[in-house]
Amino acid sequence: MSSFEEYRREIDSLDKEIVRLLNERTRAAMGIGRLKQETNAPVYVPAREKQVFEKVMGLNEGPLSDAHVRAVYREIMSAAISMELESSIAFLGPETTFTHQAALSKFGHSLHYLACETMEQVFEEVEKGRAQYGVVPIENSIEGGVTPTQDRLTQTPLKITAELYLPIHHCLIVQPGMEQPEKIYSNPQALGQCRNWLLRHFPDAELLPTRSTSGASERVKEDPGAAAIASRLAAEAFGLEILAENIQDISGNTTRFLVLGREYGPPSGSDKTSIFFGVRHKTGALFQTLEPLHRSGLNLTKIESRPSKQRAWEYTFFVDLEGHADDPQVKAALDELADECLEFTVLGSYPAAFRS
Repeated sequence: MSSFEEYRREIDSLDKEIVRLLNERTRAAMGIGRLKQETNAPVYVPAREKQVFEKVMGLNEGPLSDAHVRAVYREIMSAAISMELESSIAFLGPETTFTHQAALSKFGHSLHYLACETMEQVFEEVEKGRAQYGVVPIENSIEGGVTPTQDRLTQTPLKITAELYLPIHHCLIVQPGMEQPEKIYSNPQALGQCRNWLLRHFPDAELLPTRSTSGASERVKEDPGAAAIASRLAAEAFGLEILAENIQDISGNTTRFLVLGREYGPPSGSDKTSIFFGVRHKTGALFQTLEPLHRSGLNLTKIESRPSKQRAWEYTFFVDLEGHADDPQVKAALDELADECLEFTVLGSYPAAFRS
């Protein structure tokens, strides 16, 4: 068997080559960046990102898993993008929330992030050019749609440029040594998603809502007898201890997030399109509106209604479908659908996200 030193010499030699190749790759990426500047092309291209991930996972022969390879390349691409992108990534904050985790998962740790207090502020930061992209939650597998995001999407020129799914793993975090908290802080959604677990394990604890899981963690720093439902990232950031992990009542709890930008990108070959529309108030209006999608064989992955903000007891609809808005078949069907609508908007077309 080889000695420790022999393995270490091999690792040192490989590290030298890896660093050389990383810089070589970055120089090539910077060359592409200069061409993008000359042609006023967007720095972040989700379709290309997806191609890179698929390529490197196809080359992977282990022992690293595909998830490991994606994580490494996420940071490699993050470093390259940071050399081209001077603006920030806005997200619904504060730091250590699940939206912050989603933003880091999508763009890596090398970029600058701007924590926003409200959903409205995320949209405004991107609309006014103070941030290049924004990350917002759109739906949770347990709680359903995030209505502030849905409502604001109907009022913005921004487009959905990408999506991602983040598994939500709630932790009960405390100050070191605390085992029987008398109070438990978290945002209302997290408290609701862990309600049964809390009743079984801490039936007498007072449940106190906060604006965010990060805010709950701050409370615990000030209150030794309290706990917070938050993420592992929050525990690490605030120097707290994890008393219990994965305390959510339903396994598979996942939140879908959107990346907002000024325009959506070209087709990637495996895309989704999000649309918003309002229909006339008449019998069979929704059926007639969606019929062109059926005839074209387009698969709907989501349909959700919201009350119209303009007319009482009338509704508008959010629909996700497979395909890109620039695909000829999809474009023809959407043009026909739009003719049946009182209002119609393509909210964005983007690569279908990897599922963890």
